[in-house]
Amino acid sequence: MLFLTAGAGHRFGLVETVPFFWLLGLVAALAVAALLCAWAAYTQVWEEGARGAGAATLGVLAALLALAPYGLSAYRFAVHPALHDIATDLDDPPALALAAELRRVPPMNPVVPVDDAAAALQQAQYPQVVGRRYEQTAARVLEAVDGLIADRGWRLLGPRIGPVAPPSAAPDEPGAAAPAEPALPPGGVTRQALAHSFFLGFPADVAVRVSGDAEGAAVDMRSASRYARHDLGDNALRIERFLAELDARVQALAGS
Repeated sequence: MLFLTAGAGHRFGLVETVPFFWLLGLVAALAVAALLCAWAAYTQVWEEGARGAGAATLGVLAALLALAPYGLSAYRFAVHPALHDIATDLDDPPALALAAELRRVPPMNPVVPVDDAAAALQQAQYPQVVGRRYEQTAARVLEAVDGLIADRGWRLLGPRIGPVAPPSAAPDEPGAAAPAEPALPPGGVTRQALAHSFFLGFPADVAVRVSGDAEGAAVDMRSASRYARHDLGDNALRIERFLAELDARVQALAGS
């Protein structure tokens, strides 16, 4: 019950992350203590014929149920690399400038450049985490990115900079061309947002960079956990799922 209450409180922003880590430790300690008490009760039942085997069994089941998420986390810890900052462009990852200001205070992970060892480990373990290139205007791809961020409930950080309409001839002038497609600023547009893991709501900073012009667009993404040195694979999965859905939305734009 404590695990469910604390997990729901953290997921919905009622419990801060650091106290939540302490609560997780407390839940684990109580579950282990329950197993030890059950073992002592079984010993009494076996050696002295005491009653209480049924209650001890219920205690074991409750403790194992409470420890199940820890077992799943241990498995993910073992099968995923010890990374907490994943990007599709390791040479020039999307900037997390706003998050860097928020993450100066320990125990938050600081935003630092991706070092060679982490880049090599990511490329070896997550070769499928790559950016996208689309034959759509950058402005339309940015619109699809904005829609995806909104649908996921991620909280945008900073102002929302959009495409800029280029100057064109007045429509009543002879030979005036049709209005040009809005263009992105030089270097593209980077959306920075705060995302949370699905189950327990651990926070991660996300940056999605869209660059290009009327001929095509490039999308790169970065996801970095605010806490802990191991993300259990969450950041790579977040990027994969976001870009897979973006592929579908851009493909729908091409067919419209």
